[in-house]
Order: sequence, then C-alpha cells, then structure tokens
Amino acid sequence: MSEQRDWLRTALDRLAAEQARSADTHLLRYEFPAFPGVPFYFKDESTHPTGSLKHRLARSLFLYGLCNGQVREGRVVVDASSGSTAISEAYFARLLELPYVAVMARDTSPRKIAEIEALGGRCEFVDSAAQDHSHAQQLADDLDGHFLDQFGMAERATDWRGNNNIAESLLDQMRGEPEPTPRWIVCGAGTGGTSATIGRYLRYRGLDTRLCVADPEGAAFVEGWRSRSDDFVARGSCIEGIGRPQIEASYCFDVVDAVEAVSDVESCAATWLLESITGRRFGGSSGTNLIAAMRLAERMVDAGEPGPVVTLLCDRGERYSETVFDLQWLERHGLEIAPVRSELAARLGLR
Repeated sequence: MSEQRDWLRTALDRLAAEQARSADTHLLRYEFPAFPGVPFYFKDESTHPTGSLKHRLARSLFLYGLCNGQVREGRVVVDASSGSTAISEAYFARLLELPYVAVMARDTSPRKIAEIEALGGRCEFVDSAAQDHSHAQQLADDLDGHFLDQFGMAERATDWRGNNNIAESLLDQMRGEPEPTPRWIVCGAGTGGTSATIGRYLRYRGLDTRLCVADPEGAAFVEGWRSRSDDFVARGSCIEGIGRPQIEASYCFDVVDAVEAVSDVESCAATWLLESITGRRFGGSSGTNLIAAMRLAERMVDAGEPGPVVTLLCDRGERYSETVFDLQWLERHGLEIAPVRSELAARLGLR
C-alpha cells in the first residue's frame, strides 16, 4: 500500500509540473466589417502541448482516475475516442509510464492515428463511432485495466467551478477587453463536457453570457435538443470530434441556451476560410463553431445588440491534411466548398 501511495504522489507531482510548464492558450480578437460592434474572439486551444482542447480533459480524466484509486502503477488505461482526446491521453499515459489503448472508428484521420502511436499508444478500430464506447469498456475489462470513459466522465471529471477550466481561462482573458463579458460563447458537442463546464461556470459566476452549442445537422445533440428525448435516429457526419451518434452521458441540455445545426459543407468551407483569416489551419469542428458564431452575430446586428462573441479553435488543422484539407477527399464526400467559402467571406464583409 505504501508503494502505491508513493507512486500516486509521484504521478500527481508529474501532472502538476506538466501543467506549470504549459502556458495558457491564446485568445485572438478579430473585427469583421459586416459586424460593427460585434467583435469575435477565438480561443485557440490548438496551442496546448497535444494540439487541442482535449489536453484539458485528458489531464482531468487522469487526475480523477488517480484520486479515485483507479489509475495505478502499471495498469493499462483505455478510452474511446475520435482521435484528439486519444492523442492527449497517450501523452499523459506516457508521462506516467502507463500502457494506453485507444478505440476509434476506422475512418479516423491517419495523422491522428500516427500521433497516438508516436506517443506510445496503441489503436484498436471499430467500424463506426457507435461501437467505440462498448468496445473500449469491454477491452478494459478484458485487460483488467481502467476505462477513462471520456464520454461518460467529461462533465464529472472537470472542475466546473474553476481550476483553470476553459471557461475560467477565457473569461479571465476577457477582463482587460473593452467589453469583458461576452454576449455569447460558442462550442461544439463532442463529449458534452466543454458545454457542461462553460454553462455551469457562467451560472456559477452569475453572468448573463449565453451558451450556444454547434453540432452537425442530424447529430444526436441537435436531434435531442429538438425533441428533448432519445426518440430519434441520428445521422453521421464527416466532421471528426463532434456529431456523436447518441446522446452521451456528459450532455447537460439545461445549461445550453441555443443549438445551431451546421451542414458538413458549411463546416469545411468555414475551416478553409479560417486559414485565410488567421494564417493557420484548424480542424473541421472549428469551422462548425465559426458558422454558429456568424449566425449569432448576424442576429445581434439585426437586433441592434452589440457585444463580443467568443468561440473555440479546437485543434490543429495539420491533423486533417488527408481529410478536410484534401480536395479529393472533399470531392469523394460530395462537398463543394468553393462557392460556400466565397459566400461566407462575403457575409463577414471580406473581399
């Protein structure tokens, strides 16, 4: 028992040291001609050491497992992931010298798979995202390992009252801005943990900021929001990381103020447009978020309501060089983005 306690203290010290070495992510401000009085702020989560907002979640999942006695020396850790969470989890598993296995759909971006394996993780594949959770749970049982369960534990493992969660971080960064309180914050619906954390924190702080979730058309969060039940058939999406096929345990509908359903072609076109705006590439879900933020800004301008809109840039676009940023891949999926991209640029007032 004393040896296990010693290992736990060492593991917690390593996580604390890693966090101290990692600076906070950037908050970028943009003003677009079409939206006077409505500045956009992009929280760039791609600058985490593992390249996505899932770095925060992975650290929280490992801390939760350690402090609950479930993550132990030498014990394999397993999770279901579409890629970005698995990259972050593989990073922390290597930091703690633990074996790690990620279960994911076969069509996950090859660059993500390569990053997981480069960090020492192992990938197991299932035919669709609807199978990843049950397969990961069974695999953990078979290996006598610990199932991190990002989709079930995201809203529970993250400290929504603070501890440098994403909501506290971005609101602290907004303090010095001309209008420090956002009118809207936009995020995607992957595990549901990010929206749960932001929505709870806004209420905890007593802020009037509203929360919008952006998700692909026909996805579980969209259909569940519309029906407020699980009596629906979700459609698939080619935007990795969001658009889950079922309502995950971490989804908290009551802390969300609006949901925007975004088509895959809009998401991909907006992702390419983001590169033109920022000079950097981000993943498809960042484009989904941009579409929702634009819609909210258009309504605010029409209503004469000024104020900031904050959204998330979720992960590095280099991971999607063989998918969203591959013209042949777009063609195979029937996504003609050029006219949509031009339309979006015009809606922002860009030439």
